[in-house]
Amino acid sequence: MTTNNKQRQTWSSRLTYVMTVAGATVGFGATWRFPYLVGENGGGAYVLLFCIAMIVIGIPMILVENVIGRRLRVNSIDAFGDKILDKGKGISKYWKILGYMGLLGSFGIMAYYMVLGGWVISYIISLISGTLDISTPITKDVAKDFYELHIGNSPYEIMLYTFLFVVVNYIILAKGIIGGIERSVKYLMPLLFIFLIGMVIRNVTLPGAMEGITFYLKPDFSKITPQLFIFVLGQVFFALSLGFGVLITLSSYLNKEENLIHTAVITGFTNTIIAVLAGFMIFPSLFTFGIEPNAGPTLVFQSLPIVFSHLWAGKFFAIIFFGLLLIAALTTSITIYEVIITALQEKLRMRRGKAIVLTLGGIFVLGNIPAILGDNVWKDVTIFGKSIFDFYDYVSGNILFMLTALGCAIFVGFVLKDEAKKELSPTPDSTFTKIWFNYVKFVVPVIILVIFISNLF
Repeated sequence: MTTNNKQRQTWSSRLTYVMTVAGATVGFGATWRFPYLVGENGGGAYVLLFCIAMIVIGIPMILVENVIGRRLRVNSIDAFGDKILDKGKGISKYWKILGYMGLLGSFGIMAYYMVLGGWVISYIISLISGTLDISTPITKDVAKDFYELHIGNSPYEIMLYTFLFVVVNYIILAKGIIGGIERSVKYLMPLLFIFLIGMVIRNVTLPGAMEGITFYLKPDFSKITPQLFIFVLGQVFFALSLGFGVLITLSSYLNKEENLIHTAVITGFTNTIIAVLAGFMIFPSLFTFGIEPNAGPTLVFQSLPIVFSHLWAGKFFAIIFFGLLLIAALTTSITIYEVIITALQEKLRMRRGKAIVLTLGGIFVLGNIPAILGDNVWKDVTIFGKSIFDFYDYVSGNILFMLTALGCAIFVGFVLKDEAKKELSPTPDSTFTKIWFNYVKFVVPVIILVIFISNLF
């Protein structure tokens, strides 16, 4: 049971909230995962399906989590409780299991997400120091050897860089949700856009860039299958941090006058725009230099250094590119950490400083270190046939977040009911509100179940 938290801080404006949510949902999902999945799945066909999926499942689910979060303005566990202490509508305490599942999933994703941040820092430092020398064109073998030496076979180096990334997160989080997260995002998101636009302009003006743009924007309809669409629907959950508890936590700091529909549409649109721009940043240059776009997860780390080595001022642009990745990762990591920190503060009455140390330190020791060592020193250690790194990714992304999102849709449609409609809009009987509610109640759970089953088999 929880009471409405009247003393809770609120975002200073809709813009800062949208920027924070955009930062939370961009991350590696838009700048790393989206481009390589586009390359693996038919270019424009994937882009088209992603835009459709954002409308079909993305924006409706943003609204679901916003409604749950702002309703009580508390942490992502108590958000599933009754509205008034001891005088609620009899909402079962077991619904709070969804909040705990989101926390567990957040731990799982941060266990490997922070390691990716360590990889990016490794590349930035190597570029600055000259350890990765791209002053002259390099071959595929050189890029691969560097990756295997510095990422695959240097666990303690990556551990150090991951810890450095954790420290940067700590500095921001220690200043609080408004003084730390909101203030940092005000600077980081515009900087990310500047870097992104600059890189796009540089790459679309390369000789031969049009072939890459055509691959990226012209759908090959023969590649569009039900299986691919189901896959893309699932990727939207990762792209928007759905099921993590992030949007529930961030929307708990929204004031009651804010229009949830507008913010959800802007959030979905912004995420899509950044993801699409990331593709423009990458594919024209790949085709200019004859590099295959279907390199998979290593696209950014093995293929792009080859591209930069062929460019004028390639070292400068490479540093800018990996700096962009780091900013995107940072704006996401601080908000996922905040989900756990807020829960510890409010559930255990823990001081913020202690909650931050426990969260960041606990994930580093129990998650980041095993994920790093699991790719080399502990490479023979597997969990259900998967490396530690891949296990964290699979369980959090394919199971925990899917089940949490499914539970959220059912909670809104079958438990909150009219209360959800009133929270969404001051006109709960409007046509849009009714359509959204029935869609979330009857259609969204079916879509999520199909994605969940598809992920398992």
